[in-house]
Amino acid sequence: MAESVREDKGIQSLMAARKSLKLNLEKSKTLGEALQKTAPRFDEIMQRLPSLEAAVRPIRADRDALLAVGGHINRAVGPAAAVLKVFDAVHGLEKSLLSDPKNDLSGYLRVLKRLEEALKFLGDNSGLAIQWLEDIVEYLEDHNVVDEKYLSNLKKSLKSLRGLQNDGGKARLDGGLLDAALDKLENEFRRLLSDHSVPIPMESPSLLGEQACIAPSPLPVTVIHKLQAILGRLRANNRLDNCISIYIEVRSGNVRASLQGLDLDYLEISASEFSDVQSIEEYIAQWGKHLEFAVKHLFEVEFKLCNDVFERNGSDLWMSCFAKIAAQSGIITFLQFGKTVTESKKDPIKLLKLLDIFSSLNKLRADFNRLFGGAACIEIQNLTRDLIKRTIDGAAEIFWELRVQVEIQKQSPPPIDGGIPRLISFVTDYCNKLIGDKYKSSLTQVLLIHKSWKSERFQEAVLTVEVVNIIKAVEQNLDGWMKGYLDPTLCNLFAMNNHWHLYKNLKGTKIGDQLGESWLKEHEQYKDYYATVFLRDTWGKLPNHLSREGLILFSGGHATARDLVKKRLKAFNDAFDEMYKKHSTWVIPERDLRDRTCQQMVQAIIPVYRSYMQNYGPLVEKDGSSSKYARYTVQALEKMLCSLYMPKPLRYSSFNGTPPSGKLKNEVDLRRTTSAVV
Repeated sequence: MAESVREDKGIQSLMAARKSLKLNLEKSKTLGEALQKTAPRFDEIMQRLPSLEAAVRPIRADRDALLAVGGHINRAVGPAAAVLKVFDAVHGLEKSLLSDPKNDLSGYLRVLKRLEEALKFLGDNSGLAIQWLEDIVEYLEDHNVVDEKYLSNLKKSLKSLRGLQNDGGKARLDGGLLDAALDKLENEFRRLLSDHSVPIPMESPSLLGEQACIAPSPLPVTVIHKLQAILGRLRANNRLDNCISIYIEVRSGNVRASLQGLDLDYLEISASEFSDVQSIEEYIAQWGKHLEFAVKHLFEVEFKLCNDVFERNGSDLWMSCFAKIAAQSGIITFLQFGKTVTESKKDPIKLLKLLDIFSSLNKLRADFNRLFGGAACIEIQNLTRDLIKRTIDGAAEIFWELRVQVEIQKQSPPPIDGGIPRLISFVTDYCNKLIGDKYKSSLTQVLLIHKSWKSERFQEAVLTVEVVNIIKAVEQNLDGWMKGYLDPTLCNLFAMNNHWHLYKNLKGTKIGDQLGESWLKEHEQYKDYYATVFLRDTWGKLPNHLSREGLILFSGGHATARDLVKKRLKAFNDAFDEMYKKHSTWVIPERDLRDRTCQQMVQAIIPVYRSYMQNYGPLVEKDGSSSKYARYTVQALEKMLCSLYMPKPLRYSSFNGTPPSGKLKNEVDLRRTTSAVV
């Protein structure tokens, strides 16, 4: 019984073992299948093990050391993460800043401001982040937390970052985005200026002197505000110089374009290109008008505009900007032309032109002081002072030499045609101009300033006295020239011409008032006297050849009477022909005196000749040789008399008659001994 029981237990154990084995086989089979399925993953893990091993290798410290270093790492990574976050934000602005600022300038500037702030943050904090990272690396090295190779790589990376940060790394933080945006702003600055800088049209340059004001269109206020906003951003990024260069280029070009309509090529004339101021007299007159226009209507606008655009950047900057615009657009060329005139050779006409230059500069004195008075315009100031000094010195020198130069001409021969010496016609007109309304004030100022430079006093009355003395010197020359004629009748004609010229051209003038009525009346009387003597000794003798003596009571017959008439007509014709030939080379330049003289000649000769021919002409007209004796009709004789003494064309040109472009000999140069007397 007991054995049977043991057998049953053995079988049960065997069955249990069998069941267990079966279960283990099933598990093994399942595990085998699972292992078969995970084989690729093991392969992958095997492949990654080397890199994982390399990553884990630096950390060789124990757990406590790693726990201690964790806090240090977190404190270092925080600032670095913040820098990286801002860096990502910078690149988020790229699309907006690479667009055209023209479309939305204010929005563009706001985005640019954000970029600047971000870059400032990066610039201010990247160094701090690097410092934190350097500190943690130093900590790792001190505590032997990582191996040397890993530590070396960290140090190398941080060294590169530090080098970039010290070597203008800020510019690399945005990949050049800021520079690109600033370039676009500069281009927009140029566009705004160019689009709104319009030259002043010169429809009628000849009216410049009559125009009260030409109001150029300034830049609209909205444009000025935009320019100022751009300047603000560019100045914040050290790019202001570029904008100033652009501004000077555009605005000076606009001024030059405005001046082109005035035809200012004459400003480039050098002293060697003209013989005297007469050859460029017209240009000097234009110079004053053109300079006034440039100062009042161009440089004035640029002065105000520079202030408006650059006022937020300080007066020194905008004054410097204006000075460069003025210099580059032509003011220096204007001043150099004036200097060229002062360098030309001395003559009386030059005095008037120097006074014109002085008057123009004096008229613009307040404008020059206001526009060009700053330190930035020192070159313009120096050129202006030099021109004023040259003008005053040159004008004063010529004026005080005038009387001496007139006196020198006394030794010159008188004109061979009995006309008016160029010296007399020139000086009378010239002196009238000197103390006339146009020049007296300027000449007085010039002489006053010139004397003050020498610490000498000057009274206005001295000017008038000196001019009167010049006229009296001419009067003395006239007396000397009269003695130079061998023919007394030509001397009388010369005296008649010149005494009348002095009387006519000085009566009613300021010089005439200073000389006095008795002085003028004396010359009028001299003219009458010499005119009477001239006619008496010349044409007044001709009627004597047409004597009727012996013809009225003659009883010897027609043949004898005809012979006597022929003889007297021949004597008259010969005397007339000889006198006409001689007088045809003489002149009476003053038309009123010439007409009066010719009329007196006609009155002295024609009535006698007409009556004689009416009474005795028939005696010879029937003769075959009548044309030999009755040579002139009354009408022909009168016409011939009235055609005498006509001046040669342009021989005695007026003071203002010299063509500005002609290269004339200096016939009015009082320094020469013969040129002033034609």
